[in-house]
Amino acid sequence: MAIKRIHHVAYRCNDAKETVAFYRDLLGMDFQLAIAENEVPSTKAPDPYMHVFLDAGMGNVLAFFELPNSPKMDRDQNTPEWVQHIAFEVESMDELLEQKAKLEQAGLDVLGPVNHTIFESIYFFDPNGHRIELAAQTAKPGMLAELKRVSVEMLDEWAETKRAPQHAAWLHSGEDFPGEK
Repeated sequence: MAIKRIHHVAYRCNDAKETVAFYRDLLGMDFQLAIAENEVPSTKAPDPYMHVFLDAGMGNVLAFFELPNSPKMDRDQNTPEWVQHIAFEVESMDELLEQKAKLEQAGLDVLGPVNHTIFESIYFFDPNGHRIELAAQTAKPGMLAELKRVSVEMLDEWAETKRAPQHAAWLHSGEDFPGEK
């Protein structure tokens, strides 16, 4: 099998109309379509829902379900809130900083930019409590290839030790990237 692309990624929302407005008006996503049923097609359970789809760029679709008859939504309480997030790439650092100002002007708390060496990010929450990351690539030539080269060794070491391998310590240490020398 060859995966062509992600067809869509779906999350739950509190209010479909508010969610569409947030992603459309603040993040510039095009509202593509809505599907609503009173019965779940796959299970035939009588459970009305609104399913909305937004264009996240380059054929990527972000979707949400509003489920009015289900218990109030909450996040996974066993996972830190910084772990589960949706990350979107923007074109440049200038665009990232412009977006930060726009979000703050709309009243959102925005963390960052945070320098991850290969990209910089800002973080904020949507109206449903989903953490959103916007990232601008900043990798220097050779950085991504080096991370790919050491990826299997890092994963194997992590699986054994559950401690951060140091194969790419330059990523967070502030040291120069070895490929620059």
